[in-house]
Amino acid sequence: MTDKKSNTRSAAIAAGIILVVATVALYLMPNVIVRLGSISPWLGTGFGVLVILAFFLVFWLRARYQRRRDS
Repeated sequence: MTDKKSNTRSAAIAAGIILVVATVALYLMPNVIVRLGSISPWLGTGFGVLVILAFFLVFWLRARYQRRRDS
């Protein structure tokens, strides 16, 4: 029973950290994109795409780690 509680707590902590980091990144992203876009529109677009892909990459890696750990 303690093991299940520990897993739930660990998942909640990880989700909280991911949420905080994603919120900060998405909050700052428009300013960074505008500054990079003044240098090159492609640079600003590329940065935006990379930030959004990184958001999904974190969840994909977390799911992969969970599957490997559970089996």
